[in-house]
Amino acid sequence: MSRAGGAGAPGVDPEQLWLSSARPRRGRKPAYSREAITAAAVALADAEGLEAVTMRKVAARVGAGAMSLYSYAPDKETLLELMVDHVSGELPTTNTLTGDWRADLKAIARLQRAHMLRHPWLPAALATRRVPGPNTLAFLEHALAALRPTGLDGAAKLEVFAQLTAFVAGHVAHEIARTAASQSPDRAAAEARYLAAVAADGRHPELAEALAAPGRPLTPEATFTRFLNRLIDGLDTD
Repeated sequence: MSRAGGAGAPGVDPEQLWLSSARPRRGRKPAYSREAITAAAVALADAEGLEAVTMRKVAARVGAGAMSLYSYAPDKETLLELMVDHVSGELPTTNTLTGDWRADLKAIARLQRAHMLRHPWLPAALATRRVPGPNTLAFLEHALAALRPTGLDGAAKLEVFAQLTAFVAGHVAHEIARTAASQSPDRAAAEARYLAAVAADGRHPELAEALAAPGRPLTPEATFTRFLNRLIDGLDTD
């Protein structure tokens, strides 16, 4: 899809992308908008995955010629920036903060998890550096406000939010992969037999002890909550 993407791509100019007009500067009034193009790309990624997002398919969804869309999104990197910020507009930014920064951060993480599960392509899109657009910045502002009671300096607050987002994205990617794997009973049974054999071989006593420990609830929500609590409750603000 990309004409400028790939190895050696110069990257997205944030001033040009977010501070300039979303409409082409020349020519007659367009029959579609950058918003419509972005929404079509998001719908395609939601339905078929990020790899399915090509200019040809996006153009077909908006009823335009593929080449005519390049004035709105000249490459896939730019389109991804638009897509990430577009769906970030779904995240609430006006809900009241409690003043308990740990509780507020956990609430923010749960919002992020639900958001990424609605858009399973997001963890992969966030794996590369994103240029924050207006919707992303609004949610970042909300998260930074949640961290105000910590007394951390600005750089540390940004690091905490980046760490939280990376945790949620990694967890959701794993959650999606495990859900797909669980739909194959043969594979799940093979994994269980393999781990049982490893635990019994005598060469991995620590792992054997860990596997023999009483199990914990393995629902996605319970697992996410345990991991999240370990992360947030262990943060040091001194």
